[in-house]
Amino acid sequence: MDIPKRDLDRALEIATELAGRASETIRRAGAAAPAAVRQKAGPADIVTDTDETVEAHVREVLAAAFPGYGIVGEEYGATEGLPGTPHWVIDPVDGTTNFAHGLGWCSFSLGLAAPDGTPLLGVVADPWRGETFTAVRGRGAHLNGVPVRAADHTTLTGHVFLTEWAAHAHWPGMDALLADLADRHCTVRVMGSTALSLAQVAAGRATAAAIGEFHAVDGLPALLIAREAGAIALPELPAHDEPLLLSAPGVAEEAARIWRRSRERETAHGAH
Repeated sequence: MDIPKRDLDRALEIATELAGRASETIRRAGAAAPAAVRQKAGPADIVTDTDETVEAHVREVLAAAFPGYGIVGEEYGATEGLPGTPHWVIDPVDGTTNFAHGLGWCSFSLGLAAPDGTPLLGVVADPWRGETFTAVRGRGAHLNGVPVRAADHTTLTGHVFLTEWAAHAHWPGMDALLADLADRHCTVRVMGSTALSLAQVAAGRATAAAIGEFHAVDGLPALLIAREAGAIALPELPAHDEPLLLSAPGVAEEAARIWRRSRERETAHGAH
């Protein structure tokens, strides 16, 4: 779907402003007492007042600025737009567990997608480091307005590989993947925010990242940013709950090889 350039420019401007306001709210709340939490699906799936406050404000602004567009948010679900229009995806605090426990590694994530789910625009803000990653499809990726590119590494060996739990649990194939990465002396980190993990590949800080269960609300904006920075995604656009591998172009073949092997090992193990 083609969106007029003026509409995308306006959407990026508003999304970036919202990211700044959300970052300020998250920082202010994080500097106060530890956040009170409420369970959603279980003890590892929690929400705070800050999650809800940020998303409610973002929804209000977006609904006024783009009244025909749909909105899908982490805390308040889906609001249908007009037929054939784009929709926004919002995760107000991606990494709520970190935020609620006073760990400075969470993010605000906002994106715009075409009716078929193709990402058009992505913004990921890191409130603690004052960083805002942005991308518009076909225009490259930026960090605080400066272009960024994925790393030029040609091997995983000795470099950083980021991944995330599936909520509180390992995902199928994760243990086999970690073993292969350990054999390559590749340093693995589980940081606690899907959006920020994927964004680090865009910035060239991590050479690759793997997500066991992809969710558009926290993954789609960062996926676009990383792809616009030159990273290779496998698959290019994951379905809901489908695994995702993201890697710098020079390590894409190596990463895909051990990624597929880890999945095959899990399948073989399950067959027994």
